[in-house]
Amino acid sequence: MKKISMVDLHGQYLRHREEIDKAIHEVLDSTAFIRGADVEKFQEELASYMGVKHCIACGNGTDALQIAMMALGLKPGDEVITTPFTFIATVEVISLLRLKPVLVDVEPGTFNIDPAKIEQAVTEKTKAIVPVHLFGQAADMNTILKLAEKYGLYVIEDNAQAIGADYRLSKGESAKAGALGNIGCTSFFPSKNLGAYGDGGALFTNDDDLGAMIRSVVNHGMTKRYHYDHVGVNSRLDTIQAAILRIKLRHLDEYNVARQSVAAAYDEAFNTIPGVQVPERNSDSEHIFHQYTLQVDIKVRDSLKAYLGENGIPAMIYYPVPLHLQPAYANLGYGRGDFPITESLCEKVISLPVHTEMEKDQLAYIISTFMKFFKK
Repeated sequence: MKKISMVDLHGQYLRHREEIDKAIHEVLDSTAFIRGADVEKFQEELASYMGVKHCIACGNGTDALQIAMMALGLKPGDEVITTPFTFIATVEVISLLRLKPVLVDVEPGTFNIDPAKIEQAVTEKTKAIVPVHLFGQAADMNTILKLAEKYGLYVIEDNAQAIGADYRLSKGESAKAGALGNIGCTSFFPSKNLGAYGDGGALFTNDDDLGAMIRSVVNHGMTKRYHYDHVGVNSRLDTIQAAILRIKLRHLDEYNVARQSVAAAYDEAFNTIPGVQVPERNSDSEHIFHQYTLQVDIKVRDSLKAYLGENGIPAMIYYPVPLHLQPAYANLGYGRGDFPITESLCEKVISLPVHTEMEKDQLAYIISTFMKFFKK
């Protein structure tokens, strides 16, 4: 049996090696390493896939979030509501722009931000909501979009982990996660469902004015060459990464189906084990399993992780310490007990390998080893 990885990037590369190597060499031959033709083509192709008018590539997913807030004209002191159960970048960019992060707890089953708690946190200073589509499924966007309309708030989707997931809107039509709010943001970090071979990110919008503003902000605030109407940043997706992503985009739906197949096998095996909770699905959102994250009893989580590791199975904890208890964000004034669901999840969650190259013997071994732990 081949060695088990959390994400088998090498195996995926080997599957597309000929295409990818050819695309890289074509960029090398062109020497158009910045803003080459593949960047524009990738933006057009990803916009079409997402069903949006505008896709603007940038340097990474963290930049995408910051650029979104800059493009919307948020000012120091404005409040932005988001979740404490997410990767640090979500709150990091809010703080860097001297906005005020306002955290609210999550739903215990889906791990996503709780819309009921969002409404309780809205004040006169609130300007935006940043729902994080965690682990591969969208937050309750139908409710969040209604709240945003009610209070006149922007919605910036942190879609770094759910690109390709379909969402059923209240009127019955379907749209992609990341194409629902004012701006959607994503990351092409190599381990993502659509991953580059380096850093990369993108923003999505259907608003023509916002699209123009985002294009300006990502390029130093430039509107035409050497004319700067806005304060901007330098955040670009390089041409080699765009060329690779064009190839992988053609396989994104296939990748997500492969992940769903692994998740279904895990569900079937684990959902009858006492003390183990398989991932809950949001009834309106497809789950494309950037991570397959279980909840287990606090008393056994760390010993389970160690046992799996001893048997050659990597497992990860996303995330061991909630944002509001991180020393860097002590100034927000939150303390232990403020977000009990998040704090509980940080002690219970464990993520198992789920990726596009999982082989049948690997999957069977992971399942049998996991189940042996609970039969000891």
